[in-house]
Amino acid sequence: QVQLVESGGGLVQAGGSLRLSCAASGSIFSINAMGWYRQAPGKQRELVAATRGGSTNYADSAKGRFTISRDNAKNTVYLQMNSLKPEDTAVYYCKAERNLYGRIYDYWGQGTQVTVSS
Repeated sequence: QVQLVESGGGLVQAGGSLRLSCAASGSIFSINAMGWYRQAPGKQRELVAATRGGSTNYADSAKGRFTISRDNAKNTVYLQMNSLKPEDTAVYYCKAERNLYGRIYDYWGQGTQVTVSS
């Protein structure tokens, strides 16, 4: 099992910045990818950014504004969010993908609220 705990959400004005953190614990040795997703009210959960090995990928809405990074020593993944917009308002979830003997398991954190005021 993998446990994920997010932190760093909050209320910020448009144009501001926030850094989200996701600390992983448990069977972390087999995690091969981590990512951030978000879900706004009435909308589906969507990928924001993910990291796998040494590569990263971003949603078009996040490119140039958000940066995902991973500190393996701390078992933590971060999402630095700059130039925030009201449309970035959502609950942000951390996800870990674990590969165990060829089977893929996804684990989710509890989510952290990000609210951007105009």
